[in-house]
Amino acid sequence: MRLSSITSGFLALASFTGAAEIVKRAALTQVTSFGANTSGAKMYIYVPDKLAANPAIIVAVHYCSGTASAYYSGTPYAKLAEQYGFIVIYPESPYSGTCWDVSSPATLTHNGGGNSNSIANMVTYTISKYNADSSRVFVTGTSSGAMMTNVLSATYPEMFAAASAYSGVPAGCFYTGSVAGWNSTCSQGQSIHTQTEWANTALNMYPGYTGARPKMQVFHGSADTTLYPQNFNETLKQWSGVFGYTYGSPQQTVGQNPSSAYTKYVYGPNLVGYYGVGVGHSVPVMGDLDLAWFGITGGGSPTTTSTPAASTTAAPSSTLVTSTKPSTTSATATPSSTPGTCTAARWAQCGGSGFTGCTTCASPYACKVSNAYYSQCL
Repeated sequence: MRLSSITSGFLALASFTGAAEIVKRAALTQVTSFGANTSGAKMYIYVPDKLAANPAIIVAVHYCSGTASAYYSGTPYAKLAEQYGFIVIYPESPYSGTCWDVSSPATLTHNGGGNSNSIANMVTYTISKYNADSSRVFVTGTSSGAMMTNVLSATYPEMFAAASAYSGVPAGCFYTGSVAGWNSTCSQGQSIHTQTEWANTALNMYPGYTGARPKMQVFHGSADTTLYPQNFNETLKQWSGVFGYTYGSPQQTVGQNPSSAYTKYVYGPNLVGYYGVGVGHSVPVMGDLDLAWFGITGGGSPTTTSTPAASTTAAPSSTLVTSTKPSTTSATATPSSTPGTCTAARWAQCGGSGFTGCTTCASPYACKVSNAYYSQCL
């Protein structure tokens, strides 16, 4: 993943509202043996001195050029852990440049052996060692970490109760077929698909799974020149499709929430988006808002009592992408017109041993065999 311009803005990454007075007491500790780890990802953990009984877990995933230590120091989760008694897992990328693998078939597949699988095994280890509450496991991340947040929500939906993604892209959007690949089409906001196509991309990462899925909170800024603002729209398409919401009709649109620069789009109890006008890459972490969304501090429902804006049905659209951004009309995929046909989006899995998902690719893409276990729409 390309590093140019990604590191800018991270010095002011976190929002410590309500947590600045809490002093971190415990230490960030590396765990060297946590289970299968074919991708080589590193695990660091913060266990507060006052650990709650059956504690919750937050997985906090760093950005490109970041480290577990940098995300520990630059975000409020460890400080908040001292107040509320939860555990924080800080994974660390094993690759040069420390971007996450959000682009290979392995990481985009449940139990595929990539970075996503390594992080899932960190969670399993922590639940067992600390008798943590498996129903209160959450994931969040920034930039490349937000990409991984979306990927983990798609590949391990049974593991996470909620997610909060800061300035990322939809799960599967960054596919390149290799571990360390930069997808300019996606980063520049030109990977545009229908709600159904994006939903299928996520659903096909764990074929046959029919259980609960993590509720999603999505942040993006209008001035993001690294992962262009259109990715906010595409991410909302993906998760609104997964949850059965109508992308073009959020239940509420609330201006100046949580602050004057942001507009809040409420689709229902499982999906909320925040779009910051003038906000670049990346949106500052809002720890208190995350804890409320996760239900750690209560008030986790996205329903707001604020007065809705005059327009309560207009979803964010491609017009949010300003004239300084590239055109977003050239990469649109056309869904299948055959009634009842299950259609997989570009880059989605479409075949392989034991695969039970969609095997027909959206036009103009074709299902290409990578190996006996994995075929993909390319």
